[in-house]
Amino acid sequence: MKKNLYIIIVMVLVVLLAIFMVSGAVGSESKDIGYIKGRVVDYNYMPVKGAKVYLKGTRYSTSTDHRGRFLLSVPSGSYTLSIEYSDYSFESEIEVEKGDTLNLRTIVLSSDEELLEEITPLVPGKTGGVRSARLYSPSYSSSTPSPAYGDMPYVEYNTEEYDRIYENPFLSVISNPLSTFSIDVDVASYANVRRFLNNGTLPPEDAVRIEELINYFNYDYPEPAGKHPFSITTEISDCPWNKGHKLILIGIQGKKIDFEKAPPVNLVFLIDVSGSMSTPNKLPLLKRAFRLLVNQLRPIDKVAIVVYAGSAGLVLPPTSGAEKEKILSALERLEAGGSTAGGEGIKLAYKIAEENFIRGGNNRVILATDGDFNVGITSDAELVRLIEKERKTGVYLTVLGFGMGNYKDSKMEKLADKGNGNYAYIDNILEARKVLVNEMGGTLFTIAKDVKIQVEFNPARVKAYRLIGYENRLLRAEDFNNDKKDAGELGAGHTVTALYEIIPADSKEEVPGIDSLRYQRVKIDPSAYRTNEIMTVKFRYKRPGEEKSILIVKNVIDKKVPLEKTSDNFRFAAAVAEFGLLLRDSDYKKDANYKQVIELAKGAMGEDREGYRAEFIKLVRMAEALSQ
Repeated sequence: MKKNLYIIIVMVLVVLLAIFMVSGAVGSESKDIGYIKGRVVDYNYMPVKGAKVYLKGTRYSTSTDHRGRFLLSVPSGSYTLSIEYSDYSFESEIEVEKGDTLNLRTIVLSSDEELLEEITPLVPGKTGGVRSARLYSPSYSSSTPSPAYGDMPYVEYNTEEYDRIYENPFLSVISNPLSTFSIDVDVASYANVRRFLNNGTLPPEDAVRIEELINYFNYDYPEPAGKHPFSITTEISDCPWNKGHKLILIGIQGKKIDFEKAPPVNLVFLIDVSGSMSTPNKLPLLKRAFRLLVNQLRPIDKVAIVVYAGSAGLVLPPTSGAEKEKILSALERLEAGGSTAGGEGIKLAYKIAEENFIRGGNNRVILATDGDFNVGITSDAELVRLIEKERKTGVYLTVLGFGMGNYKDSKMEKLADKGNGNYAYIDNILEARKVLVNEMGGTLFTIAKDVKIQVEFNPARVKAYRLIGYENRLLRAEDFNNDKKDAGELGAGHTVTALYEIIPADSKEEVPGIDSLRYQRVKIDPSAYRTNEIMTVKFRYKRPGEEKSILIVKNVIDKKVPLEKTSDNFRFAAAVAEFGLLLRDSDYKKDANYKQVIELAKGAMGEDREGYRAEFIKLVRMAEALSQ
């Protein structure tokens, strides 16, 4: 009995000793821990989700999250870090120190040698695999012990801002016979929507401006042949998503110009170099985008560069387009840091543009930013007043948006609208080429300003109508004849498309109306029943440098063309509009569906030389998958 007791006591002591030794070893190892973190992006600086990150020959591994980030906690020591994704791979020797965080910054997956030269790694290591993976970083960064992502070049909290869109309702023709709006050649919403979809998420409803989705694409409208700088096209057919309704297209084609024969340009690049612009898809992408534009300039053109962070400054005085190396060198020296005094930058940029104003030339400020102004003039109202004052000088404004996370879409759209300008979002280098090279004439050269459209519907043929999109471009009926009222600008070669969904007069569908008036009665002219006109469209525009508008009037007849017999222009624009209704989960989407959008678009591809329409179909499929 006593012997058994001794055995039990010895066994307990052995177990306690083992527990003590294990806990000591664990405690020792926990004190010997270091951290490795970083971010993996593709060649467009977009996050790569699901890349495998591991230390060769060990059990330590992880995968990148939806923002491309990874974090590993490992014992201190020397390792070979490997990252694998699709046919890309990255490999580098690293040293993890006890209690420290090894920050690998941003790893770029690319096979583009030109891009890789621009982001030459300054970190020892080697690459391998079918494609290269290079490190975009000034150096390895070892910081105080912290597994947090706080010092990574990525915005942790989403503070993006979009104006609330209240969709245009159906309006009774009897009580609202006129529809008046300003044209819009902005296309930022499409590229921004693409960014969301490529990142694996549906866009916020208010990021979807349907008219900008439609106008992202060029349409095959006839070239202007008369005295006016644009042609006008109209087309009517059945509405794809509502069989009881009709769809009306109004298309404008701006006159194209030969850039080599175009007037000289006086450009001021106004570049945000504040701390929020430090991420790869902002200032680094911005530099590459502007390089494309600079390479197109002629000796008669001139460029100045103004930057702003905590304050504004002139980096490059007006310089001839012949001195490309000097301009590019000034761009390359730009670095991000500090707060954002956008208002001061705008004032200085316009001052430089005015001092070097070219009469008969194209004088323009190109503002490149994420829109996150936080010093000096910051409110939308104050900035809009500033831009409205500056536009009187004859200097136009182009706004280019970059980045994500803190993107201020609402602010930049207002600035472009009020600055006699246009607005695009640059989500990758291909979009930069589209905006600043392929469509440079439309971006930089204005051929008509303050362009307004007013439609009068025939109540004998139309019960109600709804303008699709253009919610923030609506004008009062009286504004149409008021030459002091600002409106949109049309660039060289640009196309502008607007769609109306209408309810035919013989439809039994109920339309919200107003009570009978006490003091007046609305009477339809008998001639309205005798004409086959469905509406009259009126256009007003001013030539650049002039302040008196010119009027164009066009009567539109319903030729009863079935949808399948309409032009590629009509069917593709309808497909894009239907896609916008689905993304917005619109109250007016009726029977809209992704399958129909794809079928319409595939049957209206046209030549599609740049592949934009093919890309659209791909995005529709992505949105369909995400919506499920």
